Amino acid sequence: MAYFNEFPNISYLSRLPNASTNEDYITVKNLFKRAKIRSDVINAITAFDYYQITDNQRPEVVASKLYGDPELDWVILITNNITNVRDQWPLNNNDLYNYMIDKYGSDAALSDVHHYETTEIKDQYDRLVIGSGFEVDEDFTVSYTTFDNVAITANPVKAVTNYEYEVGINEDKRQIRVLKPQFLSVVITDMRNIMKYDQSSQYVNQLNKKTYNPQFTGV
Repeated sequence: MAYFNEFPNISYLSRLPNASTNEDYITVKNLFKRAKIRSDVINAITAFDYYQITDNQRPEVVASKLYGDPELDWVILITNNITNVRDQWPLNNNDLYNYMIDKYGSDAALSDVHHYETTEIKDQYDRLVIGSGFEVDEDFTVSYTTFDNVAITANPVKAVTNYEYEVGINEDKRQIRVLKPQFLSVVITDMRNIMKYDQSSQYVNQLNKKTYNPQFTGV
């Protein structure tokens, strides 16, 4: 099921110089239509599994593996609200490296500090004082008192390089939600219904409508 094949058509008045009459129309796919998973399905926890994308796995590869059809890659994308694969899908190692070089300029710059983050601290009773991963200044400190009434001031900070930062962002994109195969027919049916036109002054049929023609109406 090719995604764009399911889109309805729209016929609009031709503005091409070779149009023979004022009633020549050009028919194209209506890309303003967009499929979505209905709310009762998207909010059903049991309808989805988590999936870890491996290196070089494109959406069509995941769709082929899960659903036996690479053309169902659009299900993978709309399930995760992905509208721009280039930015929202994890890059393979080679593409990620090229992206970083293009962004930071050199291999040496990849080792520069991007920002600083906290490291985890717990007290002697394994109680959390501060968690890890909070972005802070390099000289950030935290003070706490032990059970023995000893005051401690710590600097739980680590540097995160440009390389580590970009790899971390890319890795976060690897875990996605995937629709379980038993719900696939529901989503496909809903998608086809969404793509159908309702009755209107532009209506031709469920999969085609024609835009307004001022020449034809005499306006």
